[in-house]
Amino acid sequence: MTSHDDTAGRPPEPYDLIGVGIGPFNLSLAALADRAETVSALFLDARPEFRWHPGMLVDGARMQVPFLADLVTLVDPTNPWSFLNYLRDQQRLFPFYFGERFQLPRREYDHYCRWAADRLPNCRFGSPVTAVHWDAGQRLYLVHAAGAVHRARHLVLGTGTEPVRPAAFAPLDRHPAVLHSADYLTRRRALDAARDVTVVGSGQSGAEVFLDLLRHRAGDGTRLRWLTRTRAIAPMEYSKLGLEQFTPDYTRYFHGLPADVRDALVPAQWQLHKAASAETLAEIHDHLYERTVGRPIDAEPVEILPGTAVTEAAQGPGGGLELHCRHGDSGRRHLVRTDAVVLATGYRAVRPAALDPIADLIDWDEQGRYRVDLDHRVATRPELTGGLYVQNAELHTHGVGTPDLGLGAHRAAVILNAVAGKTLHPLPHRTAWTTFAPPAAPGPAPQPAVLPRPQEGTERAAASR
Repeated sequence: MTSHDDTAGRPPEPYDLIGVGIGPFNLSLAALADRAETVSALFLDARPEFRWHPGMLVDGARMQVPFLADLVTLVDPTNPWSFLNYLRDQQRLFPFYFGERFQLPRREYDHYCRWAADRLPNCRFGSPVTAVHWDAGQRLYLVHAAGAVHRARHLVLGTGTEPVRPAAFAPLDRHPAVLHSADYLTRRRALDAARDVTVVGSGQSGAEVFLDLLRHRAGDGTRLRWLTRTRAIAPMEYSKLGLEQFTPDYTRYFHGLPADVRDALVPAQWQLHKAASAETLAEIHDHLYERTVGRPIDAEPVEILPGTAVTEAAQGPGGGLELHCRHGDSGRRHLVRTDAVVLATGYRAVRPAALDPIADLIDWDEQGRYRVDLDHRVATRPELTGGLYVQNAELHTHGVGTPDLGLGAHRAAVILNAVAGKTLHPLPHRTAWTTFAPPAAPGPAPQPAVLPRPQEGTERAAASR
Protein backbone atom coordinates (compact mmCIF):
# COMPACT_ATOMS: atom_id res chain seq x y z
CA MET A 1 0.00 0.00 0.00
CA THR A 2 1.31 3.44 -0.93
CA SER A 3 2.56 5.56 1.93
CA HIS A 4 0.79 8.84 2.62
CA ASP A 5 3.50 10.38 4.80
CA ASP A 6 5.01 13.58 3.43
CA THR A 7 8.51 12.67 4.57
CA ALA A 8 10.40 14.06 1.59
CA GLY A 9 8.67 17.43 1.32
CA ARG A 10 6.51 16.17 -1.54
CA PRO A 11 2.71 16.14 -1.42
CA PRO A 12 1.52 12.79 -0.13
CA GLU A 13 0.11 10.31 -2.59
CA PRO A 14 -3.67 10.61 -2.97
CA TYR A 15 -5.82 8.00 -1.32
CA ASP A 16 -7.77 5.63 -3.51
CA LEU A 17 -10.82 6.40 -1.42
CA ILE A 18 -11.85 8.63 1.46
CA GLY A 19 -14.91 7.80 3.52
CA VAL A 20 -16.86 10.69 5.05
CA GLY A 21 -18.55 9.59 8.25
CA ILE A 22 -17.85 6.45 10.31
CA GLY A 23 -21.07 4.67 11.10
CA PRO A 24 -21.48 0.89 10.85
CA PHE A 25 -21.55 0.95 7.04
CA ASN A 26 -18.39 2.96 6.43
CA LEU A 27 -16.80 1.08 9.33
CA SER A 28 -17.54 -2.13 7.42
CA LEU A 29 -15.84 -0.65 4.36
CA ALA A 30 -12.88 0.41 6.52
CA ALA A 31 -12.57 -3.13 7.91
CA LEU A 32 -12.59 -4.71 4.44
CA ALA A 33 -10.23 -2.05 3.04
CA ASP A 34 -7.79 -2.69 5.88
CA ARG A 35 -6.84 -6.00 4.26
CA ALA A 36 -6.87 -4.71 0.67
CA GLU A 37 -3.20 -4.14 -0.06
CA THR A 38 -3.89 -2.49 -3.42
CA VAL A 39 -6.38 0.10 -2.06
CA SER A 40 -5.38 2.97 0.22
CA ALA A 41 -8.21 4.41 2.31
CA LEU A 42 -8.92 7.00 4.98
CA PHE A 43 -12.17 7.42 6.93
CA LEU A 44 -13.03 10.68 8.70
CA ASP A 45 -15.65 11.50 11.32
CA ALA A 46 -16.40 14.66 13.30
CA ARG A 47 -17.20 12.85 16.54
CA PRO A 48 -14.46 12.17 19.09
CA GLU A 49 -15.26 8.45 19.07
CA PHE A 50 -17.57 5.88 17.52
CA ARG A 51 -21.07 5.77 18.99
CA TRP A 52 -24.05 3.87 17.60
CA HIS A 53 -27.50 5.22 18.57
CA PRO A 54 -26.45 5.94 22.19
CA GLY A 55 -29.92 7.25 23.01
CA MET A 56 -31.47 3.84 22.31
CA LEU A 57 -29.12 1.48 24.15
CA VAL A 58 -31.83 0.65 26.67
CA ASP A 59 -31.49 -2.35 28.95
CA GLY A 60 -32.63 -5.58 27.33
CA ALA A 61 -32.82 -4.18 23.79
CA ARG A 62 -31.53 -6.61 21.18
CA MET A 63 -30.53 -6.37 17.56
CA GLN A 64 -33.04 -7.36 14.91
CA VAL A 65 -30.41 -9.11 12.79
CA PRO A 66 -28.23 -12.13 13.65
CA PHE A 67 -24.65 -11.62 14.84
CA LEU A 68 -23.43 -12.77 11.41
CA ALA A 69 -24.52 -9.33 10.16
CA ASP A 70 -21.34 -7.87 11.59
CA LEU A 71 -18.84 -5.69 9.74
CA VAL A 72 -17.28 -8.40 7.58
CA THR A 73 -18.48 -11.98 8.08
CA LEU A 74 -21.04 -12.28 5.26
CA VAL A 75 -18.27 -11.31 2.83
CA ASP A 76 -15.09 -12.53 4.52
CA PRO A 77 -15.56 -14.87 7.52
CA THR A 78 -11.78 -15.05 8.00
CA ASN A 79 -11.44 -11.30 8.51
CA PRO A 80 -9.90 -10.32 11.89
CA TRP A 81 -12.58 -7.63 12.36
CA SER A 82 -15.38 -10.20 12.70
CA PHE A 83 -17.66 -10.34 15.72
CA LEU A 84 -16.36 -13.79 16.64
CA ASN A 85 -12.80 -12.47 16.70
CA TYR A 86 -14.01 -9.62 18.89
CA LEU A 87 -15.46 -12.19 21.30
CA ARG A 88 -12.14 -14.03 21.29
CA ASP A 89 -10.29 -10.80 22.06
CA GLN A 90 -12.74 -10.03 24.87
CA GLN A 91 -12.54 -13.61 26.23
CA ARG A 92 -16.31 -14.00 25.79
CA LEU A 93 -16.51 -16.87 23.30
CA PHE A 94 -17.71 -19.45 25.81
CA PRO A 95 -20.34 -17.21 27.46
CA PHE A 96 -21.66 -16.35 23.99
CA TYR A 97 -21.65 -20.02 23.00
CA PHE A 98 -23.67 -21.04 26.06
CA GLY A 99 -26.02 -18.09 25.65
CA GLU A 100 -27.38 -19.63 22.42
CA ARG A 101 -28.73 -16.31 21.16
CA PHE A 102 -28.44 -15.32 17.51
CA GLN A 103 -29.36 -11.69 18.19
CA LEU A 104 -26.92 -9.55 20.18
CA PRO A 105 -27.73 -7.02 22.86
CA ARG A 106 -27.61 -3.56 21.29
CA ARG A 107 -25.01 -2.51 23.85
CA GLU A 108 -22.72 -5.34 22.76
CA TYR A 109 -23.03 -4.46 19.07
CA ASP A 110 -22.09 -0.87 19.92
CA HIS A 111 -19.10 -2.07 21.95
CA TYR A 112 -18.00 -4.38 19.11
CA CYS A 113 -18.07 -1.51 16.61
CA ARG A 114 -16.13 0.73 19.01
CA TRP A 115 -13.57 -2.07 19.46
CA ALA A 116 -13.03 -2.14 15.69
CA ALA A 117 -13.11 1.64 15.21
CA ASP A 118 -10.53 2.20 17.95
CA ARG A 119 -8.10 -0.25 16.37
CA LEU A 120 -8.52 0.26 12.62
CA PRO A 121 -5.58 2.40 11.44
CA ASN A 122 -7.59 3.94 8.59
CA CYS A 123 -10.23 5.51 10.88
CA ARG A 124 -9.71 9.04 12.16
CA PHE A 125 -12.14 10.62 14.61
CA GLY A 126 -12.26 14.29 15.64
CA SER A 127 -11.86 15.22 11.96
CA PRO A 128 -15.00 17.00 10.74
CA VAL A 129 -15.17 17.27 6.96
CA THR A 130 -16.12 20.86 6.21
CA ALA A 131 -15.94 20.92 2.40
CA VAL A 132 -15.35 18.67 -0.60
CA HIS A 133 -14.02 20.14 -3.85
CA TRP A 134 -13.26 18.59 -7.22
CA ASP A 135 -9.89 19.41 -8.78
CA ALA A 136 -10.43 18.84 -12.50
CA GLY A 137 -6.73 19.28 -13.28
CA GLN A 138 -5.59 16.57 -10.87
CA ARG A 139 -8.85 14.62 -11.29
CA LEU A 140 -8.99 14.29 -7.52
CA TYR A 141 -11.32 15.12 -4.67
CA LEU A 142 -9.97 17.66 -2.18
CA VAL A 143 -11.40 16.83 1.23
CA HIS A 144 -11.05 19.60 3.82
CA ALA A 145 -11.03 18.26 7.37
CA ALA A 146 -9.65 19.57 10.66
CA GLY A 147 -7.29 22.05 9.02
CA ALA A 148 -5.89 19.55 6.52
CA VAL A 149 -6.67 18.83 2.87
CA HIS A 150 -6.71 15.18 1.83
CA ARG A 151 -6.75 14.11 -1.81
CA ALA A 152 -8.63 11.07 -3.08
CA ARG A 153 -9.65 9.42 -6.33
CA HIS A 154 -12.97 8.24 -4.93
CA LEU A 155 -15.31 9.42 -2.18
CA VAL A 156 -17.74 7.35 -0.12
CA LEU A 157 -20.45 9.16 1.82
CA GLY A 158 -21.49 7.38 4.99
CA THR A 159 -22.77 10.32 6.99
CA GLY A 160 -25.78 8.45 8.28
CA THR A 161 -29.33 9.65 8.80
CA GLU A 162 -30.93 12.34 10.93
CA PRO A 163 -33.99 12.08 13.22
CA VAL A 164 -37.33 12.95 11.64
CA ARG A 165 -39.71 15.24 13.53
CA PRO A 166 -43.18 15.33 11.93
CA ALA A 167 -44.38 18.67 10.60
CA ALA A 168 -47.24 18.70 13.12
CA PHE A 169 -44.66 19.10 15.91
CA ALA A 170 -42.87 22.08 14.32
CA PRO A 171 -44.38 24.54 16.88
CA LEU A 172 -42.80 22.44 19.65
CA ASP A 173 -39.42 22.08 17.97
CA ARG A 174 -37.48 23.42 20.96
CA HIS A 175 -39.88 22.40 23.69
CA PRO A 176 -37.99 20.61 26.51
CA ALA A 177 -40.80 18.07 26.96
CA VAL A 178 -40.71 16.92 23.32
CA LEU A 179 -37.76 14.68 22.47
CA HIS A 180 -36.84 12.28 19.71
CA SER A 181 -36.12 8.65 20.54
CA ALA A 182 -32.54 9.26 19.31
CA ASP A 183 -32.05 11.24 22.55
CA TYR A 184 -34.20 9.04 24.77
CA LEU A 185 -31.61 7.70 27.21
CA THR A 186 -29.69 10.96 27.49
CA ARG A 187 -32.89 12.90 28.23
CA ARG A 188 -35.02 10.29 29.99
CA ARG A 189 -34.66 12.03 33.35
CA ALA A 190 -36.42 15.07 31.86
CA LEU A 191 -39.54 12.90 31.77
CA ASP A 192 -39.49 12.15 35.51
CA ALA A 193 -41.81 15.03 36.42
CA ALA A 194 -44.32 14.17 33.69
CA ARG A 195 -47.48 12.41 34.87
CA ASP A 196 -48.70 11.73 31.33
CA VAL A 197 -46.25 10.60 28.63
CA THR A 198 -47.08 9.91 24.98
CA VAL A 199 -44.92 7.85 22.63
CA VAL A 200 -45.52 8.51 18.92
CA GLY A 201 -44.50 5.83 16.40
CA SER A 202 -44.89 2.04 16.34
CA GLY A 203 -41.54 0.89 14.94
CA GLN A 204 -38.87 -0.89 16.96
CA SER A 205 -37.74 2.34 18.65
CA GLY A 206 -41.29 3.21 19.67
CA ALA A 207 -41.88 -0.26 21.08
CA GLU A 208 -38.61 -0.21 23.03
CA VAL A 209 -39.30 3.26 24.48
CA PHE A 210 -42.84 2.27 25.47
CA LEU A 211 -41.61 -0.93 27.11
CA ASP A 212 -38.84 0.92 28.94
CA LEU A 213 -41.33 3.48 30.26
CA LEU A 214 -43.65 0.68 31.39
CA ARG A 215 -40.79 -0.82 33.37
CA HIS A 216 -39.51 2.42 34.89
CA ARG A 217 -42.86 4.06 35.64
CA ALA A 218 -44.66 1.00 37.02
CA GLY A 219 -46.97 1.76 39.91
CA ASP A 220 -46.32 5.51 40.13
CA GLY A 221 -49.65 6.50 38.56
CA THR A 222 -48.16 7.91 35.36
CA ARG A 223 -50.42 7.55 32.34
CA LEU A 224 -48.54 6.08 29.38
CA ARG A 225 -49.86 6.36 25.86
CA TRP A 226 -48.64 4.74 22.63
CA LEU A 227 -49.96 6.42 19.54
CA THR A 228 -49.29 5.57 15.88
CA ARG A 229 -50.67 6.31 12.41
CA THR A 230 -50.28 2.64 11.49
CA ARG A 231 -53.61 0.83 11.51
CA ALA A 232 -52.33 -1.94 13.74
CA ILE A 233 -49.48 -2.63 16.13
CA ALA A 234 -48.03 -5.23 13.79
CA PRO A 235 -44.80 -7.22 14.02
CA MET A 236 -41.83 -7.02 11.72
CA GLU A 237 -41.82 -9.54 8.86
CA TYR A 238 -39.41 -12.19 10.08
CA SER A 239 -40.29 -15.35 8.18
CA LYS A 240 -37.40 -17.04 6.44
CA LEU A 241 -38.68 -16.52 2.91
CA GLY A 242 -39.91 -13.03 3.78
CA LEU A 243 -36.40 -12.08 4.84
CA GLU A 244 -35.16 -12.85 1.34
CA GLN A 245 -36.21 -9.30 0.50
CA PHE A 246 -33.03 -8.32 2.35
CA THR A 247 -30.78 -10.10 -0.14
CA PRO A 248 -28.67 -8.76 -3.00
CA ASP A 249 -31.06 -10.61 -5.33
CA TYR A 250 -33.98 -8.45 -4.21
CA THR A 251 -31.83 -5.31 -4.35
CA ARG A 252 -31.04 -6.00 -8.02
CA TYR A 253 -34.71 -6.63 -8.75
CA PHE A 254 -35.83 -3.45 -6.98
CA HIS A 255 -33.17 -1.35 -8.69
CA GLY A 256 -34.47 -2.46 -12.09
CA LEU A 257 -38.03 -1.23 -11.44
CA PRO A 258 -39.28 2.12 -12.78
CA ALA A 259 -38.72 5.02 -10.34
CA ASP A 260 -42.43 5.61 -9.74
CA VAL A 261 -42.96 1.95 -8.90
CA ARG A 262 -40.04 2.02 -6.46
CA ASP A 263 -41.39 5.15 -4.76
CA ALA A 264 -44.81 3.52 -4.27
CA LEU A 265 -43.34 0.21 -3.12
CA VAL A 266 -41.13 1.40 -0.23
CA PRO A 267 -43.93 2.79 2.01
CA ALA A 268 -46.10 -0.24 1.22
CA GLN A 269 -43.37 -2.47 2.67
CA TRP A 270 -43.46 -0.87 6.12
CA GLN A 271 -43.65 -4.24 7.88
CA LEU A 272 -40.25 -5.09 6.43
CA HIS A 273 -38.39 -2.13 7.86
CA LYS A 274 -40.60 0.03 10.09
CA ALA A 275 -42.38 -2.40 12.41
CA ALA A 276 -41.39 -3.77 15.82
CA SER A 277 -40.10 -7.25 16.54
CA ALA A 278 -42.67 -9.82 17.63
CA GLU A 279 -40.50 -10.48 20.69
CA THR A 280 -40.66 -6.87 21.87
CA LEU A 281 -44.42 -6.74 21.32
CA ALA A 282 -44.78 -9.96 23.30
CA GLU A 283 -42.77 -8.46 26.18
CA ILE A 284 -45.08 -5.43 26.24
CA HIS A 285 -48.15 -7.65 26.39
CA ASP A 286 -46.62 -9.89 29.08
CA HIS A 287 -45.66 -6.86 31.16
CA LEU A 288 -49.16 -5.38 30.97
CA TYR A 289 -50.73 -8.76 31.75
CA GLU A 290 -48.67 -9.22 34.90
CA ARG A 291 -49.27 -5.63 36.02
CA THR A 292 -53.05 -6.16 35.96
CA VAL A 293 -53.22 -9.41 37.91
CA GLY A 294 -56.11 -9.10 40.39
CA ARG A 295 -57.69 -6.02 38.81
CA PRO A 296 -59.49 -5.13 35.57
CA ILE A 297 -57.61 -4.00 32.50
CA ASP A 298 -59.16 -0.53 32.51
CA ALA A 299 -57.64 0.12 35.93
CA GLU A 300 -54.20 0.39 34.33
CA PRO A 301 -53.32 3.95 33.15
CA VAL A 302 -52.17 2.78 29.72
CA GLU A 303 -53.52 3.58 26.26
CA ILE A 304 -52.50 2.04 22.93
CA LEU A 305 -53.99 3.95 20.00
CA PRO A 306 -53.20 2.63 16.48
CA GLY A 307 -54.57 4.26 13.34
CA THR A 308 -54.25 7.69 14.92
CA ALA A 309 -52.35 10.61 13.36
CA VAL A 310 -51.29 13.80 15.12
CA THR A 311 -52.42 16.64 12.85
CA GLU A 312 -51.39 19.52 15.09
CA ALA A 313 -49.36 19.90 18.29
CA ALA A 314 -49.12 22.94 20.54
CA GLN A 315 -48.51 24.05 24.09
CA GLY A 316 -51.71 23.99 26.12
CA PRO A 317 -53.14 27.24 27.54
CA GLY A 318 -52.91 25.89 31.08
CA GLY A 319 -49.56 24.16 30.62
CA GLY A 320 -48.72 20.79 29.20
CA LEU A 321 -49.11 19.84 25.56
CA GLU A 322 -52.13 19.43 23.32
CA LEU A 323 -52.12 16.93 20.45
CA HIS A 324 -54.92 17.25 17.90
CA CYS A 325 -55.50 13.75 16.56
CA ARG A 326 -57.46 12.17 13.74
CA HIS A 327 -58.52 8.53 13.63
CA GLY A 328 -57.78 7.19 10.15
CA ASP A 329 -60.65 4.72 9.69
CA SER A 330 -63.50 6.73 11.22
CA GLY A 331 -62.22 10.22 10.50
CA ARG A 332 -63.05 11.28 14.05
CA ARG A 333 -60.96 13.94 15.69
CA HIS A 334 -60.06 14.14 19.35
CA LEU A 335 -57.71 16.03 21.63
CA VAL A 336 -54.96 14.41 23.71
CA ARG A 337 -53.54 16.35 26.62
CA THR A 338 -50.15 15.14 27.77
CA ASP A 339 -47.12 16.37 29.69
CA ALA A 340 -44.36 14.99 27.46
CA VAL A 341 -43.88 13.36 24.06
CA VAL A 342 -41.25 10.95 22.77
CA LEU A 343 -41.12 10.98 18.96
CA ALA A 344 -40.10 7.55 17.69
CA THR A 345 -40.67 8.77 14.15
CA GLY A 346 -37.61 7.41 12.39
CA TYR A 347 -34.72 8.85 10.42
CA ARG A 348 -33.98 10.06 6.91
CA ALA A 349 -30.89 10.59 4.80
CA VAL A 350 -29.75 14.21 4.54
CA ARG A 351 -27.22 15.61 2.09
CA PRO A 352 -24.13 16.74 4.03
CA ALA A 353 -23.33 20.45 3.78
CA ALA A 354 -19.72 19.58 2.95
CA LEU A 355 -20.96 18.43 -0.46
CA ASP A 356 -22.21 21.90 -1.41
CA PRO A 357 -19.09 22.88 -3.43
CA ILE A 358 -19.70 19.99 -5.85
CA ALA A 359 -23.52 19.92 -5.73
CA ASP A 360 -23.75 21.33 -9.27
CA LEU A 361 -21.66 18.41 -10.54
CA ILE A 362 -24.12 15.81 -9.26
CA ASP A 363 -26.92 14.54 -11.51
CA TRP A 364 -29.87 14.79 -9.10
CA ASP A 365 -33.20 13.16 -9.86
CA GLU A 366 -36.51 15.07 -10.17
CA GLN A 367 -36.94 15.05 -6.39
CA GLY A 368 -33.42 16.23 -5.63
CA ARG A 369 -32.15 12.77 -4.67
CA TYR A 370 -29.05 10.91 -5.75
CA ARG A 371 -29.29 8.74 -8.85
CA VAL A 372 -27.43 5.61 -7.74
CA ASP A 373 -26.33 2.67 -9.87
CA LEU A 374 -26.09 -0.95 -8.73
CA ASP A 375 -22.50 -0.40 -7.54
CA HIS A 376 -23.81 2.40 -5.27
CA ARG A 377 -22.08 5.02 -7.40
CA VAL A 378 -23.83 8.36 -7.74
CA ALA A 379 -24.47 9.75 -11.22
CA THR A 380 -22.45 12.91 -11.84
CA ARG A 381 -21.71 15.35 -14.64
CA PRO A 382 -19.08 14.17 -17.15
CA GLU A 383 -16.43 16.53 -15.78
CA LEU A 384 -16.53 14.85 -12.36
CA THR A 385 -14.70 11.64 -13.15
CA GLY A 386 -13.96 10.47 -9.61
CA GLY A 387 -16.27 7.88 -8.16
CA LEU A 388 -18.82 9.24 -5.65
CA TYR A 389 -20.49 6.45 -3.65
CA VAL A 390 -23.19 6.50 -0.97
CA GLN A 391 -24.09 4.19 1.89
CA ASN A 392 -27.59 4.28 3.41
CA ALA A 393 -28.77 7.15 1.23
CA GLU A 394 -30.25 5.05 -1.57
CA LEU A 395 -33.51 3.70 -0.15
CA HIS A 396 -35.31 5.08 -3.23
CA THR A 397 -33.06 3.17 -5.65
CA HIS A 398 -32.06 0.03 -3.72
CA GLY A 399 -35.07 -0.66 -1.52
CA VAL A 400 -35.75 -1.72 2.05
CA GLY A 401 -32.41 -3.48 2.46
CA THR A 402 -30.59 -0.12 2.30
CA PRO A 403 -30.52 0.54 6.09
CA ASP A 404 -30.31 -3.15 6.99
CA LEU A 405 -27.06 -4.18 8.69
CA GLY A 406 -27.27 -7.61 7.06
CA LEU A 407 -26.43 -6.07 3.67
CA GLY A 408 -23.71 -3.74 5.00
CA ALA A 409 -20.71 -5.97 4.35
CA HIS A 410 -21.98 -6.94 0.90
CA ARG A 411 -22.46 -3.30 -0.11
CA ALA A 412 -19.02 -2.40 1.23
CA ALA A 413 -17.49 -5.21 -0.84
CA VAL A 414 -19.34 -4.04 -3.97
CA ILE A 415 -17.95 -0.53 -3.49
CA LEU A 416 -14.45 -1.78 -2.72
CA ASN A 417 -14.43 -3.99 -5.82
CA ALA A 418 -15.60 -1.04 -7.93
CA VAL A 419 -12.93 1.29 -6.52
CA ALA A 420 -10.20 -1.33 -7.03
CA GLY A 421 -11.37 -2.05 -10.57
CA LYS A 422 -11.13 -5.76 -9.91
CA THR A 423 -12.64 -8.45 -7.71
CA LEU A 424 -11.06 -8.22 -4.29
CA HIS A 425 -14.01 -10.03 -2.73
CA PRO A 426 -15.87 -12.65 -4.81
CA LEU A 427 -19.60 -12.24 -4.23
CA PRO A 428 -22.32 -14.88 -4.71
CA HIS A 429 -24.31 -14.88 -7.93
CA ARG A 430 -27.54 -15.92 -6.20
CA THR A 431 -28.57 -15.37 -2.58
CA ALA A 432 -32.32 -16.17 -2.45
CA TRP A 433 -34.61 -19.06 -3.26
CA THR A 434 -37.22 -16.55 -4.36
CA THR A 435 -37.33 -15.37 -7.97
CA PHE A 436 -38.53 -11.78 -7.70
CA ALA A 437 -38.79 -10.86 -11.38
CA PRO A 438 -41.09 -12.66 -13.82
CA PRO A 439 -39.51 -14.69 -16.63
CA ALA A 440 -38.36 -12.63 -19.57
CA ALA A 441 -41.01 -12.09 -22.20
CA PRO A 442 -40.73 -14.69 -24.94
CA GLY A 443 -39.32 -13.50 -28.24
CA PRO A 444 -40.81 -14.32 -31.64
CA ALA A 445 -41.41 -18.00 -32.24
CA PRO A 446 -38.44 -19.61 -33.95
CA GLN A 447 -38.99 -20.42 -37.60
CA PRO A 448 -38.45 -24.03 -38.71
CA ALA A 449 -35.08 -24.55 -40.23
CA VAL A 450 -35.01 -24.75 -44.03
CA LEU A 451 -32.64 -27.47 -45.10
CA PRO A 452 -30.81 -27.11 -48.39
CA ARG A 453 -32.19 -29.28 -51.18
CA PRO A 454 -29.88 -32.23 -51.62
CA GLN A 455 -27.99 -32.45 -54.84
CA GLU A 456 -29.32 -34.84 -57.40
CA GLY A 457 -28.45 -38.43 -56.55
CA THR A 458 -27.98 -37.76 -52.84
CA GLU A 459 -31.46 -38.91 -51.81
CA ARG A 460 -31.11 -42.09 -53.72
CA ALA A 461 -27.69 -42.74 -52.33
CA ALA A 462 -29.00 -42.20 -48.79
CA ALA A 463 -31.98 -44.47 -49.43
CA SER A 464 -29.71 -47.23 -50.60
CA ARG A 465 -27.79 -47.38 -47.35
